[in-house]
Amino acid sequence: MDFDFTLLRTFVVVSEAEGFTRAAEQLHVTQSAVSHQIRRLEEQVGRPLMHRTTRRITLTEDGEDFLRHSREVLSLLDRMVRRFQPSPVSGVVRFGLPENFMGERLPLLLCQFARAFPEVRLDVKVSTYPDLRSMLDAGELDLAVVLSTPHSVGDDAVLRRTRFVWAASETFGIRDGSSIPLALSPAPCVSRKIGVDALEKTSIATHIVFTSPNHEGLRAAVQAGLAVTVLLHDELEPGMKVVDGQFGLPTLAKAEFTLIWSHGAKSLAAREFGKLVMNMPAPMAKLARRRPRFTTV
Repeated sequence: MDFDFTLLRTFVVVSEAEGFTRAAEQLHVTQSAVSHQIRRLEEQVGRPLMHRTTRRITLTEDGEDFLRHSREVLSLLDRMVRRFQPSPVSGVVRFGLPENFMGERLPLLLCQFARAFPEVRLDVKVSTYPDLRSMLDAGELDLAVVLSTPHSVGDDAVLRRTRFVWAASETFGIRDGSSIPLALSPAPCVSRKIGVDALEKTSIATHIVFTSPNHEGLRAAVQAGLAVTVLLHDELEPGMKVVDGQFGLPTLAKAEFTLIWSHGAKSLAAREFGKLVMNMPAPMAKLARRRPRFTTV
């Protein structure tokens, strides 16, 4: 048995509107046309789907089951149409982001965009915050995610708010008055600058024992108990703890991930990709997912 998709849509609209009059208004047809389509559908099914009264319409038990299947079929049909219909969006989108922004969400975002806009070619670059800003200024990127302190954000879209913290292993400790070992990225680096600027306002002694350009290296040094580093709060891993306030370490700045655009680079393809980035749900914190034990001081 082949059901007419038009009849299925009419049935769904009538069920949700609970009446032929409101359904006819939504479908922009006459009430008699809606009633005729429902009768045709019930003839195809071979059993009544609705109870009709002068005040309202309710579904039969078969009607409730048929409504669930109709919604599933129409949802699949709509997805297929969106997937294969010609898209007016084409061109190239040049997108930049830091390695610590999306994680496991990035493949999903890229796949979703590629399916929705098959005529658009993506050019994605993962780099440091200073390099991303330089590429935007040079017109080498259309849009990028960067990390900013709140006071430095202009009209750009804030994607996620967080804060910098001093992080160490749960077993880390030093004698009172000893120089604090640090693990930092090489300059220029936002987290390094945040930490160094805060330390310059104190009299505590520090020395760098580990330098790495990527986050994995810094986390490895911290988890080994070698040093303290500057991380975003949601980058903490199991086995780490926040040591703000310990050893004389000062509280660090708040931060925001923002989506910024190259001047004049808002093509239709780039705007559609930007919408997708802004609507992506925030990632769950690693610590919340793994239920680790850490201490905040």
